Amino acid sequence: MRQLKASDEGVRLRIDHADDLWTLAQICRVGSNLGMLSHRRDSTTGTQEGGRAKSAERKPMWIEIQVSECSFQAFTDNLRVHGVISEAKIDIGSHHTHIVASGDEVEISFEGGLPEVDRELVKSALAAGTQPKAGLVVVESDEVLIFEVSGHGIRDLSSFSMRGGGKRADDSTGVRRSFFERVSRETKMVFPDQMPLVICGPGMAREQFEGMLRAIGAENQILNAATSIGGRAAANEVLAGGAADAVLGEHELVRQVRAIEDGLTRISTNGAVSYGLNAIEEASEQGAVEVLIVEASLLRSDDRSIRSRWDGITSAVATNRGEVIQASVDHDAGQQLLGMGGAIALLRWKVD
Repeated sequence: MRQLKASDEGVRLRIDHADDLWTLAQICRVGSNLGMLSHRRDSTTGTQEGGRAKSAERKPMWIEIQVSECSFQAFTDNLRVHGVISEAKIDIGSHHTHIVASGDEVEISFEGGLPEVDRELVKSALAAGTQPKAGLVVVESDEVLIFEVSGHGIRDLSSFSMRGGGKRADDSTGVRRSFFERVSRETKMVFPDQMPLVICGPGMAREQFEGMLRAIGAENQILNAATSIGGRAAANEVLAGGAADAVLGEHELVRQVRAIEDGLTRISTNGAVSYGLNAIEEASEQGAVEVLIVEASLLRSDDRSIRSRWDGITSAVATNRGEVIQASVDHDAGQQLLGMGGAIALLRWKVD
């Protein structure tokens, strides 16, 4: 994402990557205005020629709409924003849908100015830059799970199982080898050579799997990391534990997962942590919040009183030099955050 222009009312952005759409989806909501280059059918160009009707031409033009609905599905390549046209050459007052994709330039504004939580979210997205996607493969002796790691979530791509075929058979080694060969070919088809891969799991099966990938010509940067557990939990362990840092680095998703896991660990050990709106509000008033991890939509609640309280909390955290992480829920740690009410505060000291 690149910021092309900024004003008190809003910002003009260039969408460089599909991950940027998640950020834009948080900001686009009722009360906002979204402008971009789009098309409308100009009815004045529809004519009758030689007894035949000529359809009206679709003309490119800058169209700004008052947003009434925003539709975004995680891991898709476009964002649909519906509303009523407030600025255009024609059809003002008519309904229109913007379909935003990578490469588009958009201008988003609010009457009264862009809210601070949105300005901070844009600032965070700009600082993160374009973060490449990575493949994450969890390998066990009889099962392989394949995920895609993006800036704001983990996407399940495929899962493969021997279904017991290699556990009791006399030629279990041959069955397992055939299984890994088949899955390695599938994995190579899913991930292009320029995408880095993290192969993880308990035991030594992951090393055998990496060897097969290399044997069939995979040129990806590969990090092989041991985990204490298999299955989907292994993917979370790799992200939270830092084993994949050599590939993922300061990935936004890693930052979110680590902060949430830190909060959950503190809860289990009765450490310096608060969760729940009332408890977090009290801690923020005392200046105790060092890091606030909050599900992004909570800060944009339709309930004005709830939204006002969160505005006060985030303002207090910022005033006391704390950090606010606006988290996605498109990964397991994000779902755990939802289970804790949508927010966890890591504190500088315990608050009774």
